[in-house]
Amino acid sequence: MNFARTRIKICGLKTAEHVDAAVAAGADAIGFVLYPPSVRAIDLAALAALTARVPAMVSTVALFVNPTAAEVSAAIGAARIDLLQFHGSVEHESDSFCKSFGRPFMKAFAVDAGFDLLQSAKRYSSANALLLDTPSAGHGGSGKTFNWQLINTKNEASAAAPRLVLSGGLTAANVGDAIRAVKPFAVDVSSGVEISRGEKSTDLIHQFCRAVRAADSL
Repeated sequence: MNFARTRIKICGLKTAEHVDAAVAAGADAIGFVLYPPSVRAIDLAALAALTARVPAMVSTVALFVNPTAAEVSAAIGAARIDLLQFHGSVEHESDSFCKSFGRPFMKAFAVDAGFDLLQSAKRYSSANALLLDTPSAGHGGSGKTFNWQLINTKNEASAAAPRLVLSGGLTAANVGDAIRAVKPFAVDVSSGVEISRGEKSTDLIHQFCRAVRAADSL
């Protein structure tokens, strides 16, 4: 399926400078991490301040890992949140839990040899997006790619294609290959636009967005 333009999400932003850079570079969505163990985590006060900088037509995304209902509700009450992203276990983050907050949501999955995309899509039938990521102890942001061939783009992915978001070790150097291999609706980058772990780079944000647009033009 050809979506004409691959959407871009820049995740794990912590500063006004990098939020503004992502908007200027053409990102469609900006992600904020609300998982305290992460080096990219921010608190609710920062979340409110940063989301207030994001203009209309650019989505704001709040990322959680096995949160309580109260934690999700607190974030929704504190800031403008357009999309919820759940990055924890399927046992804790059920479809019914994820959809209970009255916001569109995206469910993340770690892709290994045993991953079943069709089964996951059915299990999370309420999800607006399915994010495919590299298995990692830190629930994302590993900086490593997974084997894109584990996603059968001719069969499995075609059924879930309008909801597919590809993540995991993407950079300006490899995102074109990733788009051609998986043909996702969107790509999600965090570590791939960092100069050190957790520290974003304005230049790398712009390079990544340009690389996506270049891939779309082929």
